[in-house]
Order: sequence, then structure tokens, then C-alpha cells
Amino acid sequence: MESSTTTTSGIHLAGLVKTFRTPHGPVEAVRGVDIAIEPGETVALLGPNGAGKSTTIDMLLGLAEPDTGTVSLFGGAPQDAIAAGRVGAMLQTGALLRDLTVRELIAMMASLYPAPLGVEEVLDLTGLAKTAEQRTEKLSGGQAQRVRFACALVANPDLLVLDEPTVAMDVEGRHAFWATMREFAQRGTTIVFATHYLEEADDFADRAVLMAHGQVVADGPTTEIKARVGSRTIRATLPEAGSDDALRSLPGVTAIDRRGAAVTLRCNDSDAAIRALLSHFPTARDIEISGAGLEEAFLELTAA
Repeated sequence: MESSTTTTSGIHLAGLVKTFRTPHGPVEAVRGVDIAIEPGETVALLGPNGAGKSTTIDMLLGLAEPDTGTVSLFGGAPQDAIAAGRVGAMLQTGALLRDLTVRELIAMMASLYPAPLGVEEVLDLTGLAKTAEQRTEKLSGGQAQRVRFACALVANPDLLVLDEPTVAMDVEGRHAFWATMREFAQRGTTIVFATHYLEEADDFADRAVLMAHGQVVADGPTTEIKARVGSRTIRATLPEAGSDDALRSLPGVTAIDRRGAAVTLRCNDSDAAIRALLSHFPTARDIEISGAGLEEAFLELTAA
């Protein structure tokens, strides 16, 4: 089944600025954000709490007006794309309507769109077939999250916007969710999702946009973002590891973590460190050298 409308251009956020007035003075939530997303891309929006992710999503969806800057969805205003049924959204806020079964709620949402998916198809895609006759107020947190996803999916949108979509889902639910997302990405759906689960961004996004203090601090494939952090990690088994000071004094080593014979060395020069390690500890075995992970890059790039 194909997307409801053929996309002609992507998503463009240009110079977005948003300031909120508080009793303690103005707070700049978003400060000059520029993001361009091509049709069919899957983009992860990452950042610590207060980075401006949710505010950016609100402006993307037309739920908040930027103080300055512009938002364009498929060549038009967000309201136009939403009115045409081209956008499906799953947000953190808002409760499900009570006193309806899951099937009734999804059917009601489907009736609002010009070319929705079939209700039974959506129930199957979201793993809700066995929960279809249950009332929404009786759902667990993970089930309610799946229903929110179903309500976004039933629109058969060209753009899916998901804010922390797998919160409250168990491991099985998260795997099922991303299996469905892969299928929709293969159909050409543009997907933008904010998440605190960095492994989700690493595994499923074509690229990540990393925000901190209301600004974009990195934008690109996660491999490129990880490469911006120069540190590497050496893991080894050292039957005769000696003292922590001896390990810490190796050239290129910036930090150590030792658990019995298993040693992890953080390095800013892994070549120098590995040569010194083998020279000082010739019995070392099971040696692994790896680059920075997305979590390490995230922490370094979003640091104040």
C-alpha cells in the first residue's frame, strides 16, 4: 500500500527562534534552528532535557508559532499539510479518549483522513489485534502508547512525527514498533522521531540531529557524529594488571575502569596506548579497540 500523496519536497526549518516568558524572565527554548529533511528520510532528534526538541516538534507541526523563522512541509505551511492528511503525529502529551474500545478509537481517527489505512491493518501493524475490544481507560502504559502510535499511523501519512514513541513500551513492544517503522520507511514515509534511547537512533535513523541549549550542535549520520569524538576504548584481559596507577600512566590513557582482570582504558591516542600496554603487560589477551559510541559523543557534544 502506497503513501497517500506523492511528495514533491521535504521538510524545511529555517532560523527557528522561540522564547517563552516565565516569572523568572525569558527562556530561549530554540535559538536559530535550521534543519532540512529529504522525503523518505528517517531522522532522529536527540538532546538532553531542555534542549528544545519538543518545542521544535511543536513548531514543525504548527502547534506553536516561531518568534522568527519559517517552517515548510512539502512546500507549504504545516497547517496545509495537516489539513490534507499528510501528517501523522504521536506526542508525549494528551490522554486517549475514554469510554471507547481501541478499535472504535482507531476507526474514529481513520474517518478524519482522506485516504486512511484499514483499521484491521493498523491493529495488526501495531500489535493491537488482541487488545482491539478493550476500553482505552483500561490499557497499560505500553498498550496506550501503541494506541497513540496507531492513531498516528492510520492517517497513512507522508510524514510521521513521533515524540519519545517507545516510552513505557517493554522490549518486545519496542522491537515490534521499529519493525513497523522499517516497513513504513521502505514505503517512502518521512519519519522524524525524538528519543532518549540512543541505540534507537543508532540502529534506525538515516541521520541524527543533536540539539543542546536550543541549538543544533551536530547533524549527520550517527557514524559521522561518533567520529567527531576522538577518543577510543581499549578493552583487555590482564592476568597481571599491576596497579591502577601503572595503567593510568600509560601514554594516551585518559581514564581506566577495572573489574578483576578485565580492564577498560579510555584513550586519546589509542596507538600509543596499545603499544605501551603490550610492552608493559605482555600477557594481555582478548584485546579490543573501539571508537566512541553514540552515548559518549552525545555527552561530549551536548556538554555545557
